[in-house]
Amino acid sequence: MNARYRIIYRSIRGGMFYCVDKKTGKRHSLHTRNADEAQQIVEAKNNSERQPVLNLQIARAYLAGSDNGINTRTWQHAIEALTSTKHGANQHRWKTAAKDKAFVPLLPRVIIETPGELLLKVLNMGTVSTNVYLRRLHNFCVDMNWLPWPLIPKRQWPAVRFKDKRAITWEEHCKIVEREKNPERKAFYQLAWHTGASQSDLASLEAENIDWEHNVISFARKKTGSIAIMRFDEDVAQILRDLPGSGPLFPYLRTVRAGDRATEFKQRCVGLGIKGVTLHSYRYAWAERAKKAGYPERFAMENLGQNSKAVHRAYSRKAQVELPSLGEYERRRKAFANGSGVEPVAQAVIA
Repeated sequence: MNARYRIIYRSIRGGMFYCVDKKTGKRHSLHTRNADEAQQIVEAKNNSERQPVLNLQIARAYLAGSDNGINTRTWQHAIEALTSTKHGANQHRWKTAAKDKAFVPLLPRVIIETPGELLLKVLNMGTVSTNVYLRRLHNFCVDMNWLPWPLIPKRQWPAVRFKDKRAITWEEHCKIVEREKNPERKAFYQLAWHTGASQSDLASLEAENIDWEHNVISFARKKTGSIAIMRFDEDVAQILRDLPGSGPLFPYLRTVRAGDRATEFKQRCVGLGIKGVTLHSYRYAWAERAKKAGYPERFAMENLGQNSKAVHRAYSRKAQVELPSLGEYERRRKAFANGSGVEPVAQAVIA
């Protein structure tokens, strides 16, 4: 590797030594007339320039011994490999994420030669989704030993700031259902309110998922594969009785892409002047209703099919609950134990 800096002597400047950057052509004074001191300063500058490149070459030499693709593997290869490990809706999400315009300067770059500044540039160009998927892709490369060290330390990743989301209200839901003339869509929105299921899971329900003997709906979630188990009441039973007794409950909506179902719902909201809600808002609404009613969190998590308490708390973070005093709670609990009262629960604050 050629040295980037060299020394020149300027007698017209009082015999001062100068350092010249051969890359930019700029020069600056070393503030010394001693040739040995000047030489040491310039050597130090050249070493500092040479060391990062040398470190990378050493790392590549070691890694090449166990991974033949280390010198040619790009971020495009990495995102394809990560996508292939996903299934169903998750795989579709990754394929969509790979088309993000912010990834354009990153994907063709060799992973081992990528500077951390490029990842920060991608984050600045992208959206919240870019932050989420780039973080996962970066961590995947570290776990696969395709990166010898993290390009961005965990604490230095920009925080993910999601847009504020809200639940659909009962009044808004009633307006949508009242105006909906298509019986299949009407039943779809009604079940979304009562069950809190995601639109993809709800659209894929079949009559065989219903256990009428125990009043239970059970199915495997599209996103995680976990089993969601929901017990339904008479209100839901009345809706289910009007749906097909065998096969798909929603024959048309089952064949429609999730984006198209969301668009159809948005069109109905626009027609009614309802803003700030999507089909996913039904899950927020269910979680908030559950918390306000004092529904145990473990039951709510089972119903929503969540694997993490943190996820469920995010859904229900806006619910307002009025907590009874400890003395009042103890009295109610004692009365309940004696069979002369009801089990104490938190009461919802009525806005």
